[in-house]
Amino acid sequence: MQARKNDVQAYSQVFLSSKNYDSKKIYAKRRKSLMEKLDSFCVFAGMPIEPGGEEAFVQTWTRFVQDPAFLYLMGVNQAGCYLVLDPRAMRSTLFVPRKDPFKEFWNGKRLGFVDGENVVARLTGVEEVRPIDELWDFVESLAKKYANGKNAVDHAYAFYYEKFKGDHNEKLKNDLKKVLRPYKLSVKSCADKHFEDRLVLEPERIDDARVAQKITDEAFRALLTEMKNMKTERDVALFLNYEMQRRGDGDLAFPTIIAGGKNACCLHYVKNDEQLRDGELVLFDFGVRFGTLHSDISRTIPVNGRFDPLQKMLYEIVLESAKVYQRVVRPGVALKEIGMICWEFIMMELDRRLVKGAKGSFKLLYDKRPHGVSHFIGEHIHEGDPGSRSLDVVLKPGMLISCEPGLYGDFTATIDGKRYRESIGIRIEDDLIITKSGFENISEHIPRTVGEIEALMK
Repeated sequence: MQARKNDVQAYSQVFLSSKNYDSKKIYAKRRKSLMEKLDSFCVFAGMPIEPGGEEAFVQTWTRFVQDPAFLYLMGVNQAGCYLVLDPRAMRSTLFVPRKDPFKEFWNGKRLGFVDGENVVARLTGVEEVRPIDELWDFVESLAKKYANGKNAVDHAYAFYYEKFKGDHNEKLKNDLKKVLRPYKLSVKSCADKHFEDRLVLEPERIDDARVAQKITDEAFRALLTEMKNMKTERDVALFLNYEMQRRGDGDLAFPTIIAGGKNACCLHYVKNDEQLRDGELVLFDFGVRFGTLHSDISRTIPVNGRFDPLQKMLYEIVLESAKVYQRVVRPGVALKEIGMICWEFIMMELDRRLVKGAKGSFKLLYDKRPHGVSHFIGEHIHEGDPGSRSLDVVLKPGMLISCEPGLYGDFTATIDGKRYRESIGIRIEDDLIITKSGFENISEHIPRTVGEIEALMK
């Protein structure tokens, strides 16, 4: 049976593809690039089960999101799948569950193995598709091949993180060890080799990131003109999420943060249900997923449309710290080398402008550095090795990073004879594409200055 013309749409959230380019070719190119780095075969495991779907006590009905490593190589956004790369044959084999029409009756179409059909291979572009029950016999056959002969090796690869314990990738490593033991092959992690490619975005995916930025910009501008009608954090979140999702092709990049007043001092505040108060600031952390890329933006605005003098002073310190940091963002440096620059600037300016200039004081909720100023963005919103965040990786053209200085604590100041006292959280986040000569701020057009924000909120 051939894949029908509407199969791509029917599997739209199961196999992630783009209308703007040949996704199958991109995934195949990625697999080929990794295989060229390997001297033995390699196994990748997708997420084992759908969220909540296999639990005895709950069904969450949450849309499934695949392990980013698996998604990067296959585009398959479905539970229970494996990928085996054979570099000697330059061949990729995808293992999927057998077709289950009854389960699809409940949960929708899934990629499934059916004898005599090639729908999965045609849809994904992979060289070979097998049922999941053949996985370990297949791996054992590769172990025999790689453990013997003139080019014998003493190891195979799997994708897992050395520092992480208890996840599905560690289970893969342990299962693989059992199969390889009779052939005296050890298991090595391919994560470092994988991230060499994955952290650098192809031009097509950079275009997806730009689209995500455009969607986020339009949604934020629409919100600013309507803020006068918003009474609660929930009002804002619902409006902003709708405006982003109606323009996109998928989901939000992450749960939107709308944190009014002192709630902004909680970095991952997602309760989003308290009243907005006149005279306070509200912090936004939001973004949309387009294709498999994301926007990741933070802005902080006044609820009533006007920054008071203390808010404006602190906001502009944070905004300027981003510019100071960006002066050293370029190819050839690692994020850990430059990570303290903006925080040192903020501390210096608090002393100069707030303490000495406005006879003020401050008490921060942290010791100089509240969080990292940058992380990589890619298939995953916080891209890179989750153990190290890949902060020691040298920046290269095509990498996408965040720039998100912030300030969180209690502040007082006397400005023009008036005393101000407030608990404030401020974060301003942009996304930077690394170029040959430096970087391009692809979210620069999303309103961020005091003047831009106040004008749009009038």
